[in-house]
Amino acid sequence: MVKSQHPEAAPLLPLASLLTVATLLTLFVLRSLDDNTLTSWRWVFAPGDAWRLFLWLALAVLLAHLAGTLALRPLRPAPVLFAGAFASTAMLWSEPEVIVDAARYFTQAKHLESYGIAHFFRAWGGELSAWTDLPLTPLIYGALFSLLGEERVWVQACNSLLFAGTVVLTWQIGRLLWDEAVGFVAGALLLGMPYLLVQVPLTLADVPTMFFVTLAAFAALTALRHGGPARIALAAAAIALALFAKYSAWLMLTILPVLALVEARDRPAAVWRRAGAIAGVALLLIVPALLPMADVIGAQLALLRDYQAPGLGRWEESFASTLLFQIHPFIAIAAAVSLWLAWRARDGRYAAIAWLPLLMLVLGIRRARYLVPALPMLALMAAYGLQAIRSAALRRHVALCTVATSLAIVFCGFLPFLQGTSAANLRLAGAYLDSLGTEAVEVVALPQARVPVNAEIAVPLLDLHTGTRVVSRSARAPSPPDVARMPLRFTWEHRNPAFYGAVDNGPLPVAVIAGPGAERLPPWLAQRLAHHGLSREFTASENVFGYQTLVSVYLPAAAD
Repeated sequence: MVKSQHPEAAPLLPLASLLTVATLLTLFVLRSLDDNTLTSWRWVFAPGDAWRLFLWLALAVLLAHLAGTLALRPLRPAPVLFAGAFASTAMLWSEPEVIVDAARYFTQAKHLESYGIAHFFRAWGGELSAWTDLPLTPLIYGALFSLLGEERVWVQACNSLLFAGTVVLTWQIGRLLWDEAVGFVAGALLLGMPYLLVQVPLTLADVPTMFFVTLAAFAALTALRHGGPARIALAAAAIALALFAKYSAWLMLTILPVLALVEARDRPAAVWRRAGAIAGVALLLIVPALLPMADVIGAQLALLRDYQAPGLGRWEESFASTLLFQIHPFIAIAAAVSLWLAWRARDGRYAAIAWLPLLMLVLGIRRARYLVPALPMLALMAAYGLQAIRSAALRRHVALCTVATSLAIVFCGFLPFLQGTSAANLRLAGAYLDSLGTEAVEVVALPQARVPVNAEIAVPLLDLHTGTRVVSRSARAPSPPDVARMPLRFTWEHRNPAFYGAVDNGPLPVAVIAGPGAERLPPWLAQRLAHHGLSREFTASENVFGYQTLVSVYLPAAAD
């Protein structure tokens, strides 16, 4: 069934499509301004990619126009948003682990799988290095490994489910605060953030943290508005989960008092009574869990204060990069318009969604990864701002063009770039090792000159991509004298756990992970591989990042 557009909006739809394409092509011309450290347009798009990008964008706006002609009214919003979000990110599962922090979360999760949950908590912060991590995310990943097997796909499926859940929760928050239309557009606009989409398949804590913070906001809003023991208990549990997801969530949870203030305008006595009940139950859940970890948490907070906080200046990316290149510029523009709309309407509810994005702006938190948990609120601001477009048909078309062209940027630019990084060598090598059918593989990670990363961190990154047992014989380099100030200091403090210990079952295949310029093996390694033959090399490189993982696989002579 085809739904006709409003006549007054029809002439504006092609104009909106042209403006969408022109805006993104302008960003292509200005891509040297993008200082993102992972998916900068400077690296993602080459000078000769203009026509290819134009064709992808033109196809995207055409599909957006066709989608806008469909009668979506009979469809239920939650399944549409959930299925669209899950499917879009599932198509990104071929992305390699391009951020070395994944090694920490995988090691922690594997520890739980190997030794059980009781040992996991006893070892947390001691035998099991916790750096500045909190246990919820590795607990989830480790439980998946224990139940379903140690395969990266379960982590990716989990993160896609959590992302899809965040999209639905964003819709629900918008629907509760305003109406169905604002909520639906806000949920959809989370698909208009290319940087966020490529974060979903990674074995990190950012997407789970985003989900739990959004869940806490929704559950608290529902409990404050409607009350009831069940809703209050669920809100308290959601807050506790968010608290144990990541330390940045503690800052994000400052949204809760703002929600209480917003809801207290009409029914102050009831709302503050419910807020007190939520806080009380949350404390009953949180304090007993925090007390046994007090020493670890104290040390982590000191590390965050003395190392991470000063380090923000070394890791920052500009707001222009994040809001224009890594997030669709229409979202940033609509969010800015929303400030004026809310001020003109004196809409107190708006404070509930504006708090986190404005807090990030005021605090100067410029690294895109650290902004991920606040992005659902930015989507709600943008959806609110799009209400400035009076025509529902034109508003829907702009939202569809935003989502469609963002997906085009991801699939024609971000994903191919990430698949061509040296991190992809670990994924390809892992699949090759699985095809050998051997019980174990020995991994040797060679130090890389002039690269401030401990080579040992590559061992769990390779293990993440293979079901073959990994035995580590990495050549550990001495820590640099200025390691305390290095951005990747955690790699030098990382120690591979005992489950990477040697096995005594004869000669094993050997995977050597090295950087560029390591064509000749060190004498000690060449001697050990005297009875091995080179079987396969994985040497893709994006020639952008300093740390490279080039993999050579050697097989024992008898197995060659």
